[in-house]
Amino acid sequence: MKEYIIKNKRLGLRNWNASDLLPFTEMCQDKEVMKYFPNLLSEKDVENFIERMQIHFKEFGFCYFAVDILETKEFIGFTGMLHQTYKSPFTPCIDIGWRLKRKAWNTGFATEAANACLSFASNHLKLKEVYSIASKANLNSIHVMKKIGMEFHSEFQHPALLKNELLKDCVVYHSTL
Repeated sequence: MKEYIIKNKRLGLRNWNASDLLPFTEMCQDKEVMKYFPNLLSEKDVENFIERMQIHFKEFGFCYFAVDILETKEFIGFTGMLHQTYKSPFTPCIDIGWRLKRKAWNTGFATEAANACLSFASNHLKLKEVYSIASKANLNSIHVMKKIGMEFHSEFQHPALLKNELLKDCVVYHSTL
């Protein structure tokens, strides 16, 4: 049985486990899912990502959580929070982010999971604020940011994406909890 840290009517958010490797690798090989990321992720990249999330969770009690549909127990991606320390005017900060497989798009899952994370951040973690960052081209993520009540903060060029013309220009949204 999977142990959920956050639950709502339809979704369960949890720490990562070994059984997530294959479905997450498949998701991270989907060109549409990864459209606003610099590259597709290999199985080794995904393994490293999962390990980083497990370490972050152990240290802080949160991460980009694996997300399951409760009714079917199907893994659909991640939603959660992570410390960001790259050089920018607003870092270090705690970022809320999401990535769901295509089958889960346009279902309200991203908004539901993000709202559940904001509630968890405020009520359980006692965080005072969170940020969210996306490429200016990623209108779907920006739409989710607005739907969960985040407000525009600024624009910047992401230091890890300066050589990528499509992705380097980013927006930052902010929420006070």
